[in-house]
Amino acid sequence: MPEKTTKPREKSKEKSKQAFMEAVGEILKTKGHEALKVNDIAAMAGLSKKLIYNYFGGTEQLLDEYLHSQDFWTKLNHEELIGETTNGGREITKQVLADQFDFVANHMAFQKILLWQLSEERPSLRKMIEDQEATGELLFNGISDPYFGEKATDFRAIMAILISGIYYLNLFTKVNGSMFCGIDLNTPEGESKIREALNFLVDKTYEGLK
Repeated sequence: MPEKTTKPREKSKEKSKQAFMEAVGEILKTKGHEALKVNDIAAMAGLSKKLIYNYFGGTEQLLDEYLHSQDFWTKLNHEELIGETTNGGREITKQVLADQFDFVANHMAFQKILLWQLSEERPSLRKMIEDQEATGELLFNGISDPYFGEKATDFRAIMAILISGIYYLNLFTKVNGSMFCGIDLNTPEGESKIREALNFLVDKTYEGLK
């Protein structure tokens, strides 16, 4: 039997949804989260605001979907990472932190989302944080907690400092300048030094907690 093709109406709906998602991203990057109003989003997308309610249920649900599409942590395949774990996840931890550093450095929209999280309490932002924490729990429970045992919370605390440091360094260099502790983080050499430091700290963490 011939394969079923997507109906024109369904194609149109998906194109419209994508246009709204892109509009949210463009407004966030150029005007800031304060401008994410239903009329502004519809105008940027060039579509009727009624479609936001028809396709997403409302502005908050549209923002939920957009935030989920931009998040580093909820995109991780935790089952694959857990399945590949050796040596307590040392090398996986290094790789995930390096990938996170690169992701934040190269995604302006995610940088704007981080700043947004610090400046406003909103259901869609809270849901994003809860989803991130849920992913973290899966990784901790499946990889590091069994390895570190009674020192598992110590490992979590160190990861909290490293992850938040990655966020701050990237935001600082994109907003106020490239130099931090004398390292130019907008150069390949500077970025390489940060990755080396992350690897060093992960190694020392694994050596010190076991």
